[in-house]
Amino acid sequence: MFVKPEAASASFAGPFALGTLSASGGAPFPALVRADEQVVDLQQALGVSGLTMRDLLERWADVLPRLRELAADPGLAPQPLSSFSVHAPVEPRQVFHSGANYRRHVIDLHVAHRAPGDDRPEEERRAEAADLMDRRAAEDLPYVFIGLPSAITGPYDDVVLPAWAEQPDWELELAAVIGRPAHRISVDDALEHVAGYTIANDLTDRATVFRRDMPQIGTDWLRSKNAPGFTPLGPWIVPAESIANPDDLRLTLKLNGDTMQDESTKDMIFNVARMVSYASQSAQLLPGDLMLTGSPAGNGMHWGRLLRDGDVMEGAITGLGAQRTRCVTEAVS
Repeated sequence: MFVKPEAASASFAGPFALGTLSASGGAPFPALVRADEQVVDLQQALGVSGLTMRDLLERWADVLPRLRELAADPGLAPQPLSSFSVHAPVEPRQVFHSGANYRRHVIDLHVAHRAPGDDRPEEERRAEAADLMDRRAAEDLPYVFIGLPSAITGPYDDVVLPAWAEQPDWELELAAVIGRPAHRISVDDALEHVAGYTIANDLTDRATVFRRDMPQIGTDWLRSKNAPGFTPLGPWIVPAESIANPDDLRLTLKLNGDTMQDESTKDMIFNVARMVSYASQSAQLLPGDLMLTGSPAGNGMHWGRLLRDGDVMEGAITGLGAQRTRCVTEAVS
């Protein structure tokens, strides 16, 4: 682990959040983390040996009142957060990704990728892109694809850049954590199925997004997004009741201390409720699943600066805390 456990911070909204922790040499366990950076082992507090975060989310409506009680119970003897290592907060069965969901980001990409022979002024092409975004929103067409749980790693773990990845890039995203099964639910009901929110950095190798050998197939998300550790997650799941408005949160990503992404979820074309509802029209969303809601402007391709060995990424979202990961190049024998 790159960052020592004591560097983990409980800077989140509300009186408590949830995490998956471990003591030195011990097995991971679900924990309630108080705002004062004290930890309650939920296996012990709830009297369930082998309990996992996904088990809690499976019965979220029943367990949430008990979690509120534990967060306020002065009779407990919690332990300091600095005594533990912090892992990805949940092991989902399914990961849903949203692409091209931030208005300014998509417009910037449209302008940057000028078609051959298109000599129009940037202002005209930008206006065209804005019109395309407006029509996409009006036609109600989000873009969702599937990722692999095996790509998930912890919020302070090193990120291994595969030797084959020519253009590894960052994508900070708000992730909704499902707390009730959801299938063909309405937009109005969608947030009732969200237990909480966490931070995801959805790394992408830009060089392999499109198949060069078979361009008619389109995108290759398996190759470009699903290397082991390509989705740092966490540190916390903050209950939805502690986030007043998921559609008005600030996302910031720093690379080696320099701010690269700084945007509000207000810029999303389709909000959290719309994304969850849309995914549920085709798939059955299960407790513990993740709905990643897209990344704002400021990716490496925009800056002409992609990830390399030794880079440190720091990602934060309002009320959800922060993650810090270091990039290391894969050793090739």
